[in-house]
Amino acid sequence: MTLTVQRATERLVEHIGAVVVGKREVTEQLLGALLVEGHVLLDDVPGVGKTTLARAVARSLDLTFRRIQCTPDLVPSDITGVSIYDQRAEAFEYRSGPLAANVVLVDEINRATPRAQSALLEAMQERQVTVDETTHPLPDPFLVIATQNPVELEGTFPLPEAQLDRFLFLLNLGYPDADDEDTILRIHGPANIRAETLEPILSPAEIAKLRDEVRAVRVGEAVRRYTVEIVRGTRRIDGVDLGASPRAALALYRAAQAHAAIRGRAYVLPDDVKAQAVAVLRHRLFLNADAQMRGRTTTAIVAEVLARTPVPAEDVAATAG
Repeated sequence: MTLTVQRATERLVEHIGAVVVGKREVTEQLLGALLVEGHVLLDDVPGVGKTTLARAVARSLDLTFRRIQCTPDLVPSDITGVSIYDQRAEAFEYRSGPLAANVVLVDEINRATPRAQSALLEAMQERQVTVDETTHPLPDPFLVIATQNPVELEGTFPLPEAQLDRFLFLLNLGYPDADDEDTILRIHGPANIRAETLEPILSPAEIAKLRDEVRAVRVGEAVRRYTVEIVRGTRRIDGVDLGASPRAALALYRAAQAHAAIRGRAYVLPDDVKAQAVAVLRHRLFLNADAQMRGRTTTAIVAEVLARTPVPAEDVAATAG
């Protein structure tokens, strides 16, 4: 049986469910981000499974995994690697840092100083690092999963706009419902089941084929224009100082392709665009002082833009392009 994105997603969700309970949607989004060469920021309170989920995804995909624990004393060379002089060879030798992995977990990213955070910019956008004027390519595929705690602000450094714009998705895990929390106690109560116990179920070669499938998902002219109008709508709405960029439009386009492939379709519908709009756009919008004082949120702004933007007919969206 041919492996499709839909089947791979079902396998991954079921596999990870043995360790991380009730996180189907976030697991789907992490796989989708990997397949469209994006990165993910997990923004939630401590204890909801952010780090465990990242480890479980990396383990299940048979990819190399490294973790960066951010602290205020972290320096760029701790992330990118260093050049060390080899006396025997009489030359500098590059020692790679933790970025030289397929999946990199940047834990508590907002605890790193802006100088350390900036070391991630080139890696996330160009998939390379430059050390001592020498550029070193990073492994393919390459996925950064960063976490941050939105509640604890002491000793943290908010991510700048340029850094936030590099993340395809901003996701919240949220608290589990009563049944899921009961399942967590039943599974992890007697013994702590670690992500390292998971066996790989998808190889790098299979991931490459799945990426090709996502790229082949058709986006009709009507849906493409709908995507453009949503992004442009974030720049015109009251209360927003900085709307979504063209990079955000590309991100929404590709995220919609991934969403369609995960649902088993070879074409994108407006519903795919709407389903991804909040996760793709909300961290790319910056409100003015008046909107912040009134308690408006970027999530509500995106919802307002979606409500105002005319939706193309489904039959036209499916057949055009």
